[in-house]
Amino acid sequence: MVKHLKLIINNPKKIDKFFDKKELQLILNLYASMVSNGEWKDYGLNISKEEISFNIYKKSLDHPIYKITKKLTPEKKFLVKDGNGNVIKASKDLKSLISNIRWKKFKLVN
Repeated sequence: MVKHLKLIINNPKKIDKFFDKKELQLILNLYASMVSNGEWKDYGLNISKEEISFNIYKKSLDHPIYKITKKLTPEKKFLVKDGNGNVIKASKDLKSLISNIRWKKFKLVN
């Protein structure tokens, strides 16, 4: 009786389902400066199978005005979305993404 020997094990790679320490520090530094300027008031986190997002609020009970999103694909692409989910900017580098946006210039118009 011949037994088959598996030479390759196709276990799925473990995907980080959160922001790593450096990514979260960049986001929280931005958040702290915008709160101290009176621009932002609250934040929340949203985690799904496809992405994680840091949601930013102008008022506590409002819809988020921005979402800083990390796609959980192998490329780990970062996005900044407006309150309607439209992509404002995308990058593979979170630091350059955050620093290349003028956060005060955007205003929501209903």
